[in-house]
Amino acid sequence: MTESPSRGEDADGSSGGDPTEHLSSEETATAASYWRANVRLLLVLLSIWFSVSFGCGILLAPKLNAYTLPGTGFPLGFWFAQQGSIYAFVILIFVYVVLMNRMDRRFGVQED
Repeated sequence: MTESPSRGEDADGSSGGDPTEHLSSEETATAASYWRANVRLLLVLLSIWFSVSFGCGILLAPKLNAYTLPGTGFPLGFWFAQQGSIYAFVILIFVYVVLMNRMDRRFGVQED
């Protein structure tokens, strides 16, 4: 009868632990740089989304309501609260895809 690996162990008995333990120091540094760049990009894009959704849709809505969305007559603050933040989020998804593909090529981890 064979023993199944205990919780937290792979089939070969290793704990899985650090995924970079088999990498050289140069590869580890590159992986760390890639991760920092990825997190930085995420923080920038999430900050933009927060600014659009919370800032324009809630905090600045009364001031933006002085303007109307051309061709619709809707107050601009209302539009940002109802639709603008969703459009901004979808646009940021496409921006993230383009920038991550570019970053993947730069660090040599593209999925092509």
